[in-house]
Amino acid sequence: MTVWLARWLGRLLLVSLWGLSAPASLLRRLGEHIQQFQESSAQGLGLSLGPGAAALPKVGWLEQLLDPFNVSDRRSFLQRYWVNEQHWVGEDGPIFLHLGGEGSLGPGSVMRGHPAALAPAWGALVISLEHRFYGLSIPAGGLEMAQLRFLSSRHALADVVSARLALSRLFNVSSSSPWICFGGSYAGSLAAWARLKFPHLIFASVASSAPVRAVLDFSEYNDVVSRSLMSTAIGGSLECRAAVSAAFAEVERRLRLGGAAQAALRSELSACGTLGSAENQAELLGALQALVGGAVQYDGQAGAPLSVRQLCGLLLGGGGNRSHSTPYCGLRRAVQIVLHSLGQKCLSFSRAETVAQLRSTEPQLSGVGDRQWLYQTCTEFGFWDTDPWHVLSVTQALGSSESALLIRTGSHCLDMAPERPSDSPSLRLGRQNIFQQLQTWLKLAKESQVKGEV
Repeated sequence: MTVWLARWLGRLLLVSLWGLSAPASLLRRLGEHIQQFQESSAQGLGLSLGPGAAALPKVGWLEQLLDPFNVSDRRSFLQRYWVNEQHWVGEDGPIFLHLGGEGSLGPGSVMRGHPAALAPAWGALVISLEHRFYGLSIPAGGLEMAQLRFLSSRHALADVVSARLALSRLFNVSSSSPWICFGGSYAGSLAAWARLKFPHLIFASVASSAPVRAVLDFSEYNDVVSRSLMSTAIGGSLECRAAVSAAFAEVERRLRLGGAAQAALRSELSACGTLGSAENQAELLGALQALVGGAVQYDGQAGAPLSVRQLCGLLLGGGGNRSHSTPYCGLRRAVQIVLHSLGQKCLSFSRAETVAQLRSTEPQLSGVGDRQWLYQTCTEFGFWDTDPWHVLSVTQALGSSESALLIRTGSHCLDMAPERPSDSPSLRLGRQNIFQQLQTWLKLAKESQVKGEV
């Protein structure tokens, strides 16, 4: 197995022992917002790549078996993929297969980000494959429970194999061309597992921030958030960590007071649900936890509403008149900034409304896929952060062909994002190390071709 696993800082906070369902939803919306922001920053894809339609990505559809593990079931669905042929030299050129995870994939998946940035150096063909049941790759029948039993990482890996074979034929790829999988977060796990399970088809994989271990009670997430809030390298401090605790303590104090204090809290923190029940209070606390964890998880990424430095500045300065500032005032201001950035009215909803939304079986226009991902976490992974992902990953090399790379001060999957002038030296060095490792692997692939071993 050849896997690279890049570290990120994020985790969700230490808050309290209230049950939560809100964190995952808000975190996923933050992730979707950042992805859309980064793609929209290259709306003129043709402008940045030169004139002509040839520079634009192409979309295609593969017919995949709904149940690849049952030979008597011939039902199928259409799986979307994107292709960037701009740099492909053909013949023995490598194929960079960018795997999708728990969300939709757009044209930016093959035009921006690390796989696309690496493609010119090796004349690679870049293909991205949308995960079944997400985006537009949803089988007929929608998201009914009877259908969701065909949603798992095992099914997704079977799709990778089928796509690998079908796309090889479709693009007349040489049998000696090495296929390299890329993926971040859950998709990074798929990239690593694809290489592990199908080494005859996948030559190598680059897995960023990949949680390859499933954990039911993911309390370690909060531990990483806590440490990150104290990291001076990204704008944190001991005072910031203490301010976060103080702000949450004030929220919990007002919840306990009830009455007018709860009503004011509901208004100030944009909770679209009464706070009289423990379930609704948990929704609010979970959303606040995700807000702080999201600042860590997506620290420094283009489109992120708040960085750790900005969040700490608000909590320590109050976001207003310093003579009247409190950590709680800073938390209120942080809520306003995030909601404005996401275009949302509410930070949290009632538990009943949250459950009602999750029960909807109609495919959503949003690429978030809350119902699908909740199903996967319930049936496969856990990841309940009393619930960032690097503590469930591999952060030390397992052998000469199983390298691990930790990018200090790098947030979740940041190495997969488009390069920016503001990228830290550690991130630049991390990408350089990945480039060099790929260079070594592809040299081995070329030598194997000459010897007739591939």
